Amino acid sequence: MARRGFLTTTALLACTALLAACGGSADSGSDRPKTPQPKRAIEAVAGCEKAWTDPADLSPTRKPARCAAGSPAAKPLAQKAKLTVTAGSLSAEYLGPLRTAIAKGEFAKEGLDVELKQMPATDAITLLAKGQVDVLYSAPEAGMVNAVKQGFDIKWVAGNYSAAPESRTGVWARVKNGRTGDAVDLKNARFGTLVGKTSVIMYPIQSVLARHRTKPTEVSFQQLDGAGVPEAFKNGGIDAAWLLDPVWKDFEGKPEYTFLGGQPVGEPLGGMLYGQNLLEKNRDAGVAFLRALIRTVNTYFAGDYKQDPAFVEELATTLGSKPELLKSVPAQVVDWEIRGGTTDRVQSMYIEGKVIEAPALPEDKLVDRSFYAEAVGHTTP
Repeated sequence: MARRGFLTTTALLACTALLAACGGSADSGSDRPKTPQPKRAIEAVAGCEKAWTDPADLSPTRKPARCAAGSPAAKPLAQKAKLTVTAGSLSAEYLGPLRTAIAKGEFAKEGLDVELKQMPATDAITLLAKGQVDVLYSAPEAGMVNAVKQGFDIKWVAGNYSAAPESRTGVWARVKNGRTGDAVDLKNARFGTLVGKTSVIMYPIQSVLARHRTKPTEVSFQQLDGAGVPEAFKNGGIDAAWLLDPVWKDFEGKPEYTFLGGQPVGEPLGGMLYGQNLLEKNRDAGVAFLRALIRTVNTYFAGDYKQDPAFVEELATTLGSKPELLKSVPAQVVDWEIRGGTTDRVQSMYIEGKVIEAPALPEDKLVDRSFYAEAVGHTTP
């Protein structure tokens, strides 16, 4: 979930702007054509016999789906296509598979010319709905849910990663009077974060708060920039914070701080969103995009990719980072699949936080697994 290209607290305003930019009201959005569900022939894909897991399996020990290295093989499009992809960051580690696929020519093998642009998700969701952007690397944020509620065709089509069990990305709190982490009192805490209540990151934050008998309404959230969160945590300006890789390393092992919990193990909370261009107009390109991305995962990110020093050097160069920075934290568990019920759980949190209105949308209005199912040759329900 690394930050992660997620929406800020302006996401709700973005939905209003989205409607205006598209030249209509909520009613006009509802009149838009919905995603067609064509019967597409799916063939088994060599090397991808273990490339699907039951979406209902939420076990933290579940092994992510994998194909053999180099699989699924490229199937060049009959007609080349140019795709515009946006992300909130271009240097975060979670961008590794996407940027590696571009650098290694995996998209080119499919007949795709992929242009990656950095753009705030609040802006990109509008362009995705209008068809001016093809793919948005983000998450099922409140802004996305509200846009779909307005009738715009946007789907979460692939996951990205989950944190390694040994990762300490997540909620950290200041320990008072020598108390242990279990006894930390978070009521009325000043909580520093990069994001607001409209972000999917609030899902794990809310879970941590609940374990400490605290509701989100009993916490004062302060939105700070990337440098401001750790600085305020160190100088006492905030009592708790969501710390990202590798920032949490600065607080690890210090008795005045404790780690309270992070992202659910084995459950990706972000990934690729498609709009009308790939959902409706060019599904072949949508499948090809994920096929190239999945092939990159299987070839370079299948396991603990940080055990290969040469690849770490290469990845650091691709991301514009430093090898020692990448090696300082555990490798992410790259996972293109979407778990069942994730959008139900995040919507419940959004409704409680009053950033979307009830009722929650059913999963099939927000999630489409058919693109990666076709890419790996999965044919059974």
